[in-house]
Amino acid sequence: MLELRNVTKTYNGRVVLNGVSHRFAPGELVAIMGESGVGKSTLLNLIAGLDTPDSGDIMLDGVALSALDDNAATALRRSRMGFVFQAFHVLPHLTLEQNVALPLLLNGRGRERAGAMLAAVGLGGRGGDFPRQLSGGELQRVAIARALVHRPALVLADEPTGNLDPETAAGILQLLQSELKASGASAIMVTHSHAAAKIADKLLILSREGLNLVSDMHQNTLFSS
Repeated sequence: MLELRNVTKTYNGRVVLNGVSHRFAPGELVAIMGESGVGKSTLLNLIAGLDTPDSGDIMLDGVALSALDDNAATALRRSRMGFVFQAFHVLPHLTLEQNVALPLLLNGRGRERAGAMLAAVGLGGRGGDFPRQLSGGELQRVAIARALVHRPALVLADEPTGNLDPETAAGILQLLQSELKASGASAIMVTHSHAAAKIADKLLILSREGLNLVSDMHQNTLFSS
C-alpha cells in the first residue's frame, strides 16, 4: 500500500531524512519512535503530501505522490487519509460537530457519523461548542475524531495521545484500534509514549541511519525498562 524509496529531506542545509526506505503492509498499525528532531513529523508530512522530498519517492497504491498535481494530491489526501496534527488544527470558527464533519462533507457524504465520533472520544453532547471552550486534551480528541470519521484507508497520527491523561489515552488508543479493524485501514503513529507504541503491530525507530524495525524481543525489553 505505502512504500518509501530512498526519501531524503533537507531544511536550511541540514539533512533531516537521509535515504529513508520502508514498505508498510496493508492493515498494519505502525508506531514510529525516535529522538526529538530526528524527522518523525517531517516524515508524516511527506507521506501526507503536505511537503515534498528532495529526492526519492513515496508510493501509495503504486502511484508516486510526486507525480500528482496539486488538485490530485488534495483529492487523494481528502478521500484516503486522516491526519492527527500535533497542533490539532481544529478550525476556531466552526463548532466541534462541524469540525469533525468536515471530511465527510468534503467527500460528499452525510454528516451523521460526526456526532457518534464525538461521543466515541468522550465529547458527546458538545457538538455545538466551539474550540475556544475546550482544553488542549479535548481539542486533541476532536482532531482524532475528525481524522477517523470518514474511515480513511491511511491514518497518520502525530503524538495522538500527547495531551491526554493515561486513562483517556488508553480509551483513545482502543478506539483507534477498533476503527482500523472495522475499516481494514492502516495507520502510522509517531509517538514518544511506550503505552501507545505497545498497541502497534510493528515498532520502527527513526534515526539518522533510517527506519529500523524493533524485534519483538527488543520491544519487550524496551517497554519493560
